[in-house]
Amino acid sequence: MPLNDIARVVSAPRGLTVGGDTTAMVDPSGALVVINFFAKAILDGRGFQVRAGTITTPLVGDVVITDSAAEFCVDCVVGHVIMPVDQIISIRLSTGTLHEYATKSVATVSSAGTAFIPLPLLSGGAAAVTTARVQAAGAVTVTAELATTTLRHWSWSNPAAGFTAALPGDQHQEWHPLHPPVLRGARCLYTQIAATGTGPSYYANLDYLEFTTAQLGI
Repeated sequence: MPLNDIARVVSAPRGLTVGGDTTAMVDPSGALVVINFFAKAILDGRGFQVRAGTITTPLVGDVVITDSAAEFCVDCVVGHVIMPVDQIISIRLSTGTLHEYATKSVATVSSAGTAFIPLPLLSGGAAAVTTARVQAAGAVTVTAELATTTLRHWSWSNPAAGFTAALPGDQHQEWHPLHPPVLRGARCLYTQIAATGTGPSYYANLDYLEFTTAQLGI
């Protein structure tokens, strides 16, 4: 039988008055249905994706990782919160040496780069409030990194003087944060992809959740 029964319960969740009505999903036996937080957020239309590169047309990364230069980013405005969920970077041509990739955030939105409209993870869902940029060769401009202001969330590097892909997964880097950072606007979440000599070509996607601060009670 479909899990489509809704029960009325009395509780005091964040954002509601104490004793106010809210809803809970139960199955036909009366058991409470518990859903994954990320899945529920996507069902509510709060999931979005930034993608870089299309079939046969990958982007080419920067030549050495450079301060203030990113490949793609998400900008979160005041009053909103973003939480990264997944990031996948697939290297098509591992040209160059000394590869270095990183995802970071800073409390100032980006200032240059080609605008990208975030894609809703709920097909037909409402548009995002957050904005994004995608541009090859580090042409997305972000605030300079400082140890006192910039958070480092994920990184990978190949310290050898060549990209040998000797280990499984070397050509396919994934980030699935178990405890994702909660980035309250104004905030810029950005990714850098670079190598020495020649930038690697790649396809990538960054999936994230978007909320208002009121929805999270923060």
